[in-house]
Amino acid sequence: MAKELSEFQKTKRFLLCVDSDGCAMDTMNIKHFRCFGPCFADEWNLPDREKVLRRWNEINLYERTRGINRFKALALILTELYPDDETIAAFLKWTNEAKELSERALEREIEGGANEVFQKALNWSRAVNRKIGTLSENEKQAFAGVKEAFEAAKGQFDIAVVSSANFDAVAEEWERCHLLEDVDVLTTQRDGSKAHCISELLKKGYAKECVLMVGDAPGDLAAAEENGVAFYPVLVRFEKESWERLPALLQSFVRGEAEESLVALRKKFFENLQA
Repeated sequence: MAKELSEFQKTKRFLLCVDSDGCAMDTMNIKHFRCFGPCFADEWNLPDREKVLRRWNEINLYERTRGINRFKALALILTELYPDDETIAAFLKWTNEAKELSERALEREIEGGANEVFQKALNWSRAVNRKIGTLSENEKQAFAGVKEAFEAAKGQFDIAVVSSANFDAVAEEWERCHLLEDVDVLTTQRDGSKAHCISELLKKGYAKECVLMVGDAPGDLAAAEENGVAFYPVLVRFEKESWERLPALLQSFVRGEAEESLVALRKKFFENLQA
């Protein structure tokens, strides 16, 4: 496997790009159930905890906002809970306009005199990171069918992980699940956005019609569309079935006969996510 995107060289005509959290790796649910939501309720000391946690999971897992940046998700739920709060409105405005949404960017805003919501958001994000670090290996596994799909793809596809997560975390999870051995290159947040990574991979010599992005969230679809490549959805709650369906779809894709199936699956993808 190429350690760096710059080192990777095309060896096959086709390229399979695969997201990690919530797509190949069954890590998204547990992180929101055990880390993101509870830490949010703790930081804001919210009374109706069960209702708040249910709403957090709807926004981040089951609606068309699935997979959005953590600070955008935080701004959305805070705006719902406190619609007339000007400090929260300022935070929402920042999440909509900032070029970078990260703890580092939050720190800069706080140093510049941002209101207390920004500090609480930073406290929450750091607490989430600490909590994720306590999850056991048994709580971070690959979905059933992923390994088999990669085995089916390897003869005709180069395989690239395209993730917005931390490189070390992704590499550790994929290696532990014996998936890293099937991958040709691993791209993560250190390489840029998913759209940027696909763009850089295309520069290796792939025709756009020979690239398929596999993802579980609208952001994955958007990254594929921005680059003019095909998209295969892994459906939340139906991940096993999605991965079991992929090997046959890959063969249709190679023959240039997958377009109708991909259109139908895209419709299912949006129907499966609440509006």
